[in-house]
Amino acid sequence: VSPALVVHHFGTKDGLLAAVDQHVIGLFDTLLGEMTGEHAPSLTDPQAAGSLAEAVARQLPPDSPVPAYLRRLLLSGGDTGRALFRRLYEVGRAALDAMAAAGMATPGLDPDVRAAFLTANDLAVFLLHDHLADIIGVDPLSTEGMARWAREVLTVYAAGLLTPPTEGSAP
Repeated sequence: VSPALVVHHFGTKDGLLAAVDQHVIGLFDTLLGEMTGEHAPSLTDPQAAGSLAEAVARQLPPDSPVPAYLRRLLLSGGDTGRALFRRLYEVGRAALDAMAAAGMATPGLDPDVRAAFLTANDLAVFLLHDHLADIIGVDPLSTEGMARWAREVLTVYAAGLLTPPTEGSAP
């Protein structure tokens, strides 16, 4: 894009960046609305509810620049990234509360920390995407990668680290 078009449509490069930030925030607001709204999967069924990473993988094409942009937003230290993280945390906290009310989880001794931990773990797939793809040999946001990732994460959350694998649980 030429500098003249940026100035014409957005005023400055910072104006363009703000517009892209708002577009990505809008995508995530829509996505989070689908995950938590009236027609969302049950928050009390972790298998049905899924994770943020699974929802993004379903909604965006495999070559989408949005996950990488999310990484930039969250790591930049700006107000937009902080607001998005807070929104993701609030959705995670509401999900934890719903699961606890249904007897599917415990809020722990410190529900705020537990919800923050779960949020950070869910975001790790985005933040460490390239490194994870390298070590597990598959894009963790692809259908295959997400199936492997979700199976193991749900096993750790449900059974802990000391539970031996069951038949057919290996990739």
